[in-house]
Amino acid sequence: MKDRSDAILQSAQAAFLERLLPEREPVLAEMERAAETGGIESGSIPISDPEVGCLLTILTRSIGARRVVEVGTAIGYGALCLARGGEQVEVVSIEADEGRLGSARRYLERAGVADRVRLELGTALDVLRRLQGPFDLAYLDAVKTEYRDYVEILLPKMRPGGLIVADNTLWKGWVADPPPEAARDQNTEALREFDRYLMAHPLLTSLVLPLGDGVAIACVG
Repeated sequence: MKDRSDAILQSAQAAFLERLLPEREPVLAEMERAAETGGIESGSIPISDPEVGCLLTILTRSIGARRVVEVGTAIGYGALCLARGGEQVEVVSIEADEGRLGSARRYLERAGVADRVRLELGTALDVLRRLQGPFDLAYLDAVKTEYRDYVEILLPKMRPGGLIVADNTLWKGWVADPPPEAARDQNTEALREFDRYLMAHPLLTSLVLPLGDGVAIACVG
């Protein structure tokens, strides 16, 4: 989730695009309010921006995805958007925080998709190594300094033509134009290097978009 709506785009552009977003279904809207106000058990938790959630649904549906892996469940916002990509979609979602996973499970049950989302408790790198592919789509929204490691573990488990989607790749705009306070920010530097790595990877066709807090999309093969 971005810190503010105009962190990446100009204010007028950001406001216009936000007004275009469709009204969210009740469970998604409640999750957005909970994340904003801290009205959940584990306190305030960043979630995917609504426009990123919409993109996840579009991408999952457009490639006819059946198996999807999400790195970073939080309270289940991304998992729900991925599951909304079609009744055939099965999501494996990884989260290291047991409290967050409990919140996600309750939201997903209320949304009617819990039977298609497998929640995995553990650190992302450990869980990813033991998961069996192939996956049609992978969504990364966890430890920013580990993004490159996630991709390297996932690549052999992705089907040709599958998609890897990474959130927060412009990181408040700091990746391109870091303010003084970002000089020693590990996430800023890690994401800047990750963007370069993804764009230059010989097995991927990639693009970084100014959507939400920055979204990278890479097609495998």
